[in-house]
Amino acid sequence: MSLHIYDSASRTSRPFAPLVPGIASIYVCGATVQGVPHIGHVRSGLNFDVVRRWLAHGGLDVRLVRNVTDIDDKILVKAAEAGRPWWEWAATHERSFDSAYDALGCLPPSVSPRATGHVTQMVELMQRLIDGGHAYASGGDVYFSVASYPAYGELSGIKVDEAQQGESAAQGKADARDFTLWKSAKPGEPSWPTPWGSGRPGWHLECSAMARAYLGAEFDIHGGGIDLVFPHHENEQAQSRAAGDGFSSYWMHNAWVTMSGEKMSKSLGNVVSIPEMLNRVRAQELRYYLVGPHYRSTIEYSEAALDESVRAYQRVETFLRKVAQRTGVVAPGGVSAEFAAALDDDLATPAALAAVHNLVRQGNTALDAADDTGAREIAASVRAMTGVLGLDPLSQRWVDDAGADTGLRQALDALVSDLLEERARARSERNFALSDAIRDRLLIAGVAVEDTPGGPQWTLKDG
Repeated sequence: MSLHIYDSASRTSRPFAPLVPGIASIYVCGATVQGVPHIGHVRSGLNFDVVRRWLAHGGLDVRLVRNVTDIDDKILVKAAEAGRPWWEWAATHERSFDSAYDALGCLPPSVSPRATGHVTQMVELMQRLIDGGHAYASGGDVYFSVASYPAYGELSGIKVDEAQQGESAAQGKADARDFTLWKSAKPGEPSWPTPWGSGRPGWHLECSAMARAYLGAEFDIHGGGIDLVFPHHENEQAQSRAAGDGFSSYWMHNAWVTMSGEKMSKSLGNVVSIPEMLNRVRAQELRYYLVGPHYRSTIEYSEAALDESVRAYQRVETFLRKVAQRTGVVAPGGVSAEFAAALDDDLATPAALAAVHNLVRQGNTALDAADDTGAREIAASVRAMTGVLGLDPLSQRWVDDAGADTGLRQALDALVSDLLEERARARSERNFALSDAIRDRLLIAGVAVEDTPGGPQWTLKDG
């Protein structure tokens, strides 16, 4: 492949070469399922869905692991505030995230492991670290010794002496810079047995254990939001490599979605939930809005930017539907060289979408010139390119949602109106052959037209 990826660890663009020929392995930090997902939560899932699709388009067998953190301080607090069992709270919101990913057209991960299902692997990893002198038990807790790992800080660039783990003070720590691998049991909290006492996993430990369980000691890409670089990803890398694992060859980090310059966060109250967004726009339009900017660029949420994305997507959709109405079903073709070069350059989706819109403009010119063959060839390429981005308007994924979709009805209305205007011109010019051909084309597409004193009216034959 000619794909180049910006590697957060080396801070350089590197050619992508999978460890195992023909296979790409990816671990993406998934949700901490404490509440209803907002657009900031799902951006990572969407960005890495595009990465996965492009790698697969290049012929690789992609194995993508996206974990679920289903035990965490925040989950316990939220569940207690709601008076509900922690496990039920976590499962409820895990389903909310799954529904959001599915609604936005994300391909399901190869596996979606839960932290609570991998305590055995976590215990094994802690034992390896203790045996190697990189971790220690104290009062039922287990800590990673930062000083024991000289390469600590190489991912994030943080100086070891400045490392602040963001953890509450603990009497058992030998060094304030150390981070928690295992938390001893507290009254009323869930716990699991270990050789060092019952308790529950620390956040960082779980991802290292699950990545190794499914992708092995070394894999290709580790991804997640830029807010995870420190301490989460720094600590993952330190504990895995200290235990002797190669861990991730490349690190990819997507930027935030912000509102008024602040990262979207429930604690700040500046979130826009997925269910709320899907009451405003169609899922494919929201996907376009979130995957359109470069994954390493911050999205500053605004209604105006969202509206512009909706219009841009509908221009692509209208073109494809016009071609399909004129010429019949259009199968996806090949992607343009311009599009491929954009995605090979660190998944540059803005340039990739510019390539799509360039072709759409050429296709509309071909339609205006009655060059149906040329328009059809362009439409086939547009379908292929939008398909790689998970945005193909004619894909079954989005067509299946058309029945109750107001936005799609509006796009269809515009398309049928254009055809009816063309039919009216043909009749006024007494070109009855063309008029009848347009009528037949509409009937084949399931559109019934009735001529009334107020002008032609149309309905879908299936209602």
